[in-house]
Amino acid sequence: MSRRDDVTLLRDMLEAGCQAIASVQSRGREDLDRDIVWTWGLTKCLEIIGEAASRLSDELHARSADIPWAQIIGMRNRLVHAYFEVDRDQVWRTITEDLPPLVEQLERLLEAEEKRGFAK
Repeated sequence: MSRRDDVTLLRDMLEAGCQAIASVQSRGREDLDRDIVWTWGLTKCLEIIGEAASRLSDELHARSADIPWAQIIGMRNRLVHAYFEVDRDQVWRTITEDLPPLVEQLERLLEAEEKRGFAK
């Protein structure tokens, strides 16, 4: 995959992550049980993050081994293939606990990748 593709995919991941984080700021865990459309929207954000992660180049994965790529991709696979068994508590924990630090890592990685692209 080309460098531009990696940068675009990182931007996709960041956008979906930021949207999910912003969405939970004014709502609570119990809303996942009451609002299925919102739950699907949050789940879609996580799916996008995992799908984009799975399409990143092996080189980018290697340069950013501190990011748990396998877990991110694994969650996407679980959400897509076992959609009828989605653990809403896990979705909530992922978005409220795991996603904010991941977004910070992705922001740093995107900045570094954009600089690499300009250096060439």
